[in-house]
Amino acid sequence: MRLGAAFFNERGLPSAVPDGSFFDAFPLSVLTSSSLEQLGEFEPQSRFDARRFRMNVLVDTTEPGFVENEWLGRKLAIGDEVRIAVAMPDPRCVMPSLAQGDLPRDPGILKGLGHNRIDVASSLYPCAGIYTVVEAMGTIRGNDRVSLI
Repeated sequence: MRLGAAFFNERGLPSAVPDGSFFDAFPLSVLTSSSLEQLGEFEPQSRFDARRFRMNVLVDTTEPGFVENEWLGRKLAIGDEVRIAVAMPDPRCVMPSLAQGDLPRDPGILKGLGHNRIDVASSLYPCAGIYTVVEAMGTIRGNDRVSLI
C-alpha cells in the first residue's frame, strides 16, 4: 500500500513519519508467528502472510495461540539494547484483508481475526499483535533474542 502524509505536506509541515511509511495509533507494533499460525487454523483457506499486518517486529514463538495477548502491561527486551513497553492490543480494521502487492483481497482474514476479540477502550475488537512504546533505543537485527522482562 502506498500512502502519504498529505495533511502535513499541504501545510508545509514535516511529516511525523518518513514518506512511504504508515502507522496507526503507535509507531511500533509487534506480532508473533504463533498468532499467524492460530489465525491460519481458524481460516485455513486464507493466507495469513505477515505483510498483510504491516508490523514493525515479527517474533518467532513456539507457544500456540495469541501469545502476545498475555504480554499486555509487560516489557520486551530485543537484543542487547532495545526495550519496549507493551501498551495495548492492536485492533484490526479491514486493511489486512485488502489486496496488497501479490496478496489478493481476502475477506477470510477478517473472519479469522474475529476469533481474537479483545476489550480495547470498553469495546471488543478483533486484534492481532500489540502496540508498544520504545523505552530504550538501539538496533534490532534479524535474529535478535526477544524476551519478556
